[in-house]
Amino acid sequence: MTITILLFAGLAERANQREIQLTLPEQATVRDLLKAVAEQHPALSPLLNSCFVSINHEYAAPDYIISANDEIALLPPVSGGEEPRFAITTEPLSADKLVSLVSNPHAGAILTFVGTVREFTHGQRTVYLSYEAYAPMAVEKMKQVAAEIEERWPGAQVAMQHRIGDLKIEEIAVIVAVATPHRNESFEAGRYAIERLKQIVPIWKKEMWEDGSEWKGHQQGPWNPLATYDGKVD
Repeated sequence: MTITILLFAGLAERANQREIQLTLPEQATVRDLLKAVAEQHPALSPLLNSCFVSINHEYAAPDYIISANDEIALLPPVSGGEEPRFAITTEPLSADKLVSLVSNPHAGAILTFVGTVREFTHGQRTVYLSYEAYAPMAVEKMKQVAAEIEERWPGAQVAMQHRIGDLKIEEIAVIVAVATPHRNESFEAGRYAIERLKQIVPIWKKEMWEDGSEWKGHQQGPWNPLATYDGKVD
């Protein structure tokens, strides 16, 4: 049987449409439906664990048997509980959370890059780092980087989050997660992601030393966010 599933909020945004169609066997359950959505629409897969299925305007249990004429909706948390794939935040970052946001049935590899605060740079001791960002633009530029990656490496799923504020030594400043069908693509796309982030996303750090401080920005030569990525690394 062929069924139509209504989508709302973040689900509709990810799918870029308000409804999707699936073909399911007779006597399929809600559990079967969710499995089919994850397989056929991998972009929705990271959100499904926090979603509920509505059948004819009522919440449905996993074992509910679906009929062809049911009105079916897939509902994200009403409180907006979805973890954003792209974020500027003052809260501590978690690699596990970003991995869950990009994991999908078509991914054979997930690469995570975790940038931490180091104590010594060129022999100078850092006490802590202070990060600042133009947050709304930074998030949009993260989305741009993800779009570039998805164009270069079809099937890639990307998540990026950067912390701002004062960070101590060894604390996590940035995490990038990239899921791709094959491992070579994940290494290439992950490296592209962090270097491109450093190139165009408006985030600055102030290095606080024992004897002074200095604001740092792009450190790959003259700053030109309009340029394309040239492959150079810090």
